[in-house]
Parts: sequence; structure tokens; C-alpha cells
Amino acid sequence: MTLTASTNVMKKLSSKNIVSPKGFKAAGMHCGLKHKKKDLAVLVSDVPASVAGVFTTNAVQAAPLKVTKEVVYTTKKMQAMIVNSGNANACTGKQGVKDAQMMQFLTAEKLGIDANLVGVCSTGVIGEIINMAPVSSGIAQLEPLDSLESAIDFAQAIMTTDTVMKNTSYSTIIDGKEVVMAGVAKGSGMIEPNMATMLGFITTDANIESDVLQAALSEITNLTFNAITVDGDTSTNDTVVVMANGLAGNEPLTPVHPDWKNFYYTLKTVAQDLAKMIAKDGEGATKLIEVEVDGAISDEEALKIAKTVVGSPLVKTAVFGCDANWGRIICAVGYSGATVDPDKITIKIGGATMVENGEPIKFSEDELIQILKMHEVKIYVSLGVGEGHGHAWGCDLTYDYVQINASYRS
Repeated sequence: MTLTASTNVMKKLSSKNIVSPKGFKAAGMHCGLKHKKKDLAVLVSDVPASVAGVFTTNAVQAAPLKVTKEVVYTTKKMQAMIVNSGNANACTGKQGVKDAQMMQFLTAEKLGIDANLVGVCSTGVIGEIINMAPVSSGIAQLEPLDSLESAIDFAQAIMTTDTVMKNTSYSTIIDGKEVVMAGVAKGSGMIEPNMATMLGFITTDANIESDVLQAALSEITNLTFNAITVDGDTSTNDTVVVMANGLAGNEPLTPVHPDWKNFYYTLKTVAQDLAKMIAKDGEGATKLIEVEVDGAISDEEALKIAKTVVGSPLVKTAVFGCDANWGRIICAVGYSGATVDPDKITIKIGGATMVENGEPIKFSEDELIQILKMHEVKIYVSLGVGEGHGHAWGCDLTYDYVQINASYRS
């Protein structure tokens, strides 16, 4: 679905604060799962919120996902999310489920709410039983507030190998009322299209029912979180959750609401911001790579090609090495499985044409080296066989990626 909102009804907020929407509070702290860094966080709404969620496609799914899916798909309301980093609580058997349920229970008890309104997320090392003693003690100490400091604490506590916090926020107008939407995410490695080691949390004070929100999030996820890759690995814990508590006071949103496009476009923009931040912060990465494809048979095929190109290890290493090797790009287009006509393919890097209608074009190596030295590199592919259009994002593949992942448990 292609929807756009007028620029005068969506505004990027400077605060980039997950508690910017009305009625949200957060907290983060060091409880002891990690040696020094913050490792426990909670996000809370003043009232039960409509909820939507998307989760990893990996057949092996961590225990917290089972708890959170029950809240999202059965309760269809969420009031709090408890998150730990440092341990994924994945591949931990029956004990892992008990521990995730205990985190849910303790958080509900701390906040004085029903347990079936609490989601649970974990991220970190797979296959190790979580040490519940510091988690239990930490939950009792969490004191969520609606301050910027508390939002920063939350963002820091969910990080693993991330080098930067990932936050974004916008406001829009619905029924003449200001509606605020904010997002925070973590993710740096094991990032593959169809989600990976990423956690994303989006808050809004918009009034919208869970089923409508779920449909919008599922559609938008395919164009954002499912359009990024770092290393081709899909993890066990990926979760993106949206909580909408309705405190902005607008009429309930549906696709036929006059201001639906404002809400939808804002949600898509928040999701895209977070997705690009994750791609840019790939483990060891030095550059964000964007691939835009048009002229495909369909939007789906355009997205498929874009993801294949940006996920190619040979393309990623060429960008890292500032090597304008367009042969690697056209090779990835060819093995993507999409419909292509080699005689109609055009390829550009940063605006410089490398191939036009299947014919190589002379280019300046010096010019391309300067383009490839930039922190953001755009690759454009035109297929000339249809009207399909798609984007995908990723990062370069560096020496540091190997070093980070060779010693992840150290």
C-alpha cells in the first residue's frame, strides 16, 4: 500500500523519546546479567493499550516470544513490556518458559496490573539458562518515569553489541488533535530480512483497535524491518511491538478514517527510521548501503532483488573496500530469482551510471572511490520490465565483524 501524508501534518520531534506519547513511562538499570552495562528495562502505559506485534520467522523461538505472543494475539492488550539483555533465554527448554513467565508475573506484581497485560523480551547469548536472582531483584527496583533520562536508560538497557542507541519520534494530526509516535530499537548482528536479533518498541497515544493496528504493522514490516540485512543470520528472539493507548483522544482509527494516511505514514516512517538505524549499526559496519530497484515485474520482485543485492557478501565487501565492482551487483540481480532481462538492466552507484540497458558505461574510478568512501552509499537498479519498485538497506562487511563475532561470548 502506498500512502503519503502532507508534510504539514507530520513533524519529526527533536526529543526522540520513547515516552514522548501521552501516558508512557520507562526505566532501565544494571541488575547483574552483564558485568557493568545496563541490562534490564521496562516500558509501561498508564492504561492498557491496543497492541500489535511481529516476530522472528526462525522455527526455533525463544521462551519470551511464547509469552509475548499470547499477550499480543490472545489478550490483544498490553500495558507493560519487561526486557533484559545479556541472555536470550532461547533454547532453554521448559525452564526457559518458566523463567519468562516469572518475569511476566514479577513485573505485573510490581506494577499492580494483570500478568496477561505484560510482554517479555530477552536478547543476548543463546542456550544459557538465565540467572533469575538478579532479574527478580532488578524488577523490584525498577521505577518507570516519563523523563528523557528514563527513556535513555531504557534504550541503553536493551542493547547488546549495538554501538549507538536507536530512537526516533514524530507527531501528526488526527481529528485535529496531536498524536505522537515514538520508537526505540536494538540490533546490530544476526540481522536478516524477515527479522533477526532485533527488538523494536513503538509507542503512540493514538486511538486504534488492536486488529487494525496489527494489519498496518504487518504490512509496514515487510517494507521496513523485513527489508534490512547485516549478515544473513536470522535469530530466535526478534520482536517488534506497537502499543497504542488512545490517550490522544482521537476517534478510533480505521483505513476509512479521513486521517488514516497520517497515522499509517507516521508508523511507516518510525519503522523505517529504526530499520535503517539497525542496518547502519551492523556489527563492525562503516557504511549504510541502500538499494533501490524499479522497473520490476512487481513491488514484491523489486524488494526481492533489492534484498538480494544488499545481502550479497561480495557487494558488501566491495563497498567496504571502495571497489566499484558493478559485476557483483548485476550477478546478485541475476541470481535473485526475479524476472530480469539482461539487455534492459541499468545500474548506478551514487548517481554515477555503470551499466545502461545492459551495456557497460565508462566511468571515473576516482569519482566512484569518493562516492564509495561516503558513510551512506546508494545503489540504483532499473530492470525495465515492469512498474515494480522496492528498497532495502544493509551495511558493508568489515574485518571488525569477524572479530566481534569470533569473541561474542568472551
